Amino acid sequence: MHNNLHKEMIVIDGLQYSNWNRKIFEQLREGGVTMVHATIVYHEQIRETLMRIAQWNRHFEMHADLIMPVKSAADIRLAKQLGKVGIMFGAQNCSSIEDDIGMIEVMRELNLMIMQLTYNNQSLLACGCYEVEDSGVSRFGRQAIKEMNRVGMIVDMSHSGERSTLDAIEISERPIVISHANPSNFHAAKRNKSDTVLKSLAESGGLLGFSLYPFHLKNGPDCTREEFCDMVARTADLMGIDRIGIGTDLCQEQPLSVLEWMRNGRWSKDTDYGEGSKSNADWPRPLSWFRDSRDFPNLTRGLFERGFDQHEIAKIMGLNWLNFLESGLKTQ
Repeated sequence: MHNNLHKEMIVIDGLQYSNWNRKIFEQLREGGVTMVHATIVYHEQIRETLMRIAQWNRHFEMHADLIMPVKSAADIRLAKQLGKVGIMFGAQNCSSIEDDIGMIEVMRELNLMIMQLTYNNQSLLACGCYEVEDSGVSRFGRQAIKEMNRVGMIVDMSHSGERSTLDAIEISERPIVISHANPSNFHAAKRNKSDTVLKSLAESGGLLGFSLYPFHLKNGPDCTREEFCDMVARTADLMGIDRIGIGTDLCQEQPLSVLEWMRNGRWSKDTDYGEGSKSNADWPRPLSWFRDSRDFPNLTRGLFERGFDQHEIAKIMGLNWLNFLESGLKTQ
């Protein structure tokens, strides 16, 4: 039953950062993924961001039989209808607007749909989860959130600190997202979120995407499907079934140099190991039951075995994301 269920559903992955190529697009289609929120930039600035978009335009041209750009929630339904994988652009830091509020609208017009206010560090907008003191959302950050709300760009606080995240939920007139993180009560990574944040997120109509990145999971790469689905069930009780989705944080075929770019950017001469350590500096070993996008049906099966019914599974696997984006991407 779950295989048929999986084929019929709209499946949305709320975040991947892969070394995109035809093989990876084929894996997405094989796994029944309707849309993926693709990170196109981390610390890249305006010109580099434009080059990334140009690169994607080339992908859309070369692999038109497999992928299509997502410029609205309607495009997600269209991708399902056409049997293609929709690609939605996102940024994991605010470097792509530099210090210019006008760039928010420019980037949104180029289909940058989601932007994190921070990536682990203090940014011009807010504070990252690795800083000792979280000073909250900055003056520029308040203005940026207001502008993001206006143009229909979604605020993502996945890599932000506690106070900044709560600030953003409060300041934003539209619901925000934590696209790829897990509850701290499941695993106490710096990147995971407290019950306080999750309750506040749910009450404001926001959304949490559960991460399958081993550093965010109990027992790391050895986290079982049962443990993961149990975490989903407990969070559904805490936040409500409509407030949760998936954001795998899959990084397919990426070299170590990309992991170092994510962690070090241009700001550090010392090596930053992020959630890893000197003895565990490389990409983590993938989960045995979720190695790449072809394993999405495994997740559906796990949720089914955990006792979720088909309507609840359809919500977690994509409908909640779709509903969130439906209103969130509209301009005001």
